[in-house]
Amino acid sequence: MKGVTVPSSSASAPLPETTRARIGQEAARLFVASGYHGVSMREVAEAVGVTKPALYHHYADKESLFLAMLDGALAGLARLIEHAAAQSGLSAQLDTLVSELVDSAPEQRLGLQLASELRHVSPERRRSFETEYRRVWMGGLSALFEAAAARGELRADLPPPVLTRAFLALIYPLVTGTPPADPQGTARALLSVYLDGARPR
Repeated sequence: MKGVTVPSSSASAPLPETTRARIGQEAARLFVASGYHGVSMREVAEAVGVTKPALYHHYADKESLFLAMLDGALAGLARLIEHAAAQSGLSAQLDTLVSELVDSAPEQRLGLQLASELRHVSPERRRSFETEYRRVWMGGLSALFEAAAARGELRADLPPPVLTRAFLALIYPLVTGTPPADPQGTARALLSVYLDGARPR
């Protein structure tokens, strides 16, 4: 991938990928602070310290830039699913998933805040992203639970989709609400309640 041309006399100038990362950081910050319609490409360029032509070299328009931020958040969710799926058994898979979800909570909150502005992009591109989100995140989670059910690791009186939704309802507050004093401890406690129940044993 070609990047922004850097004069040979400017050895300390940022490399193209570094520039792209800075664009992502500043654009995400601006979109969260001001909303989709409150941000212009000029403001992003000024925040990054590049010219508008340099910014347009990386992204064709504001919508492409915004969707790239969401694609990055989705890629992070895909990595969580991949790491969880590499473990043996549902308990270890969910432990890995929840632990990494809590560790990446700031990024997850950012992704959710950006997703709240998704309604402002074109219907076709919004549907495309939503379809990919369902495939990667919801599809990935469903696959974990369905495989666990097939192995006999889940109760048989409830279908895997119901158990998947119950799991999501339990863990989403970890990344959407005020961070608890002990995030990992809280996550382990919630996962224990999910897997073992709340009754004395």
